[in-house]
Amino acid sequence: MVEPLHALLAPRAGERVLEISAGNGSYTLAIAAAVLPDGTVDILDAHPDQLAEAMRAAGRRGLANVAPTLGDARYLPFEAATFDAAYLVAALGDQPDATAALAEIRRVVRTGGRLVVGELTGDPHRVAPAHLAACAESAGLRVAHRVDGLLGYVARLEPAAG
Repeated sequence: MVEPLHALLAPRAGERVLEISAGNGSYTLAIAAAVLPDGTVDILDAHPDQLAEAMRAAGRRGLANVAPTLGDARYLPFEAATFDAAYLVAALGDQPDATAALAEIRRVVRTGGRLVVGELTGDPHRVAPAHLAACAESAGLRVAHRVDGLLGYVARLEPAAG
């Protein structure tokens, strides 16, 4: 799942990227390395123990460009248009209101930035592609590109036309 995520997110050196529901940081490490030397990855999670584990993993890799934030994706503590890109993997289905979370993530991603959602096969809270499309539409977004694979899918969302 890391390769399709990386391909659609397209992180570049110097960018500021947001990961929602970072968990133990399994996706964080590759993205944090990709935005070096001057970029950062802000990780947001509602569970302090998960943030701590992600930060330990970043520390073991020598990645000092990861910043943790305890919070809820529906109420992000960031200014509008703060991030060049944002992503969440196996997390949208865990949100109490997926549409509100997508709208809030859209708010903090700058115009022309990237928003990527990944869902894993077998995840009990997996958001099916049709449900993602409906939530995206309600949040003023559309699925611009989707890559399907054995482990799940990754989709890049863009503002809806009109």
